[in-house]
Amino acid sequence: MEPLEAFAANVRRLRKAQNLTQERLAELSDLHMTDIARIETQGRDPGVKVVVKLARGLQCEPSALFEGCLDCAD
Repeated sequence: MEPLEAFAANVRRLRKAQNLTQERLAELSDLHMTDIARIETQGRDPGVKVVVKLARGLQCEPSALFEGCLDCAD
């Protein structure tokens, strides 16, 4: 799995585990709903500020969003 693919899957997995809609995660993360949709479909490669906002919205450490990414880094 590519790093962006793993990141997107982690965001989606954590969001769904908390029964959050993309819209609600956007509100909690101070992002737009289209940003969440683009991140989850790998249409956006988020920067550090967005990663931190997502982690706050998901109430997790930013590192949790990168689980599995090191497995695919060469």
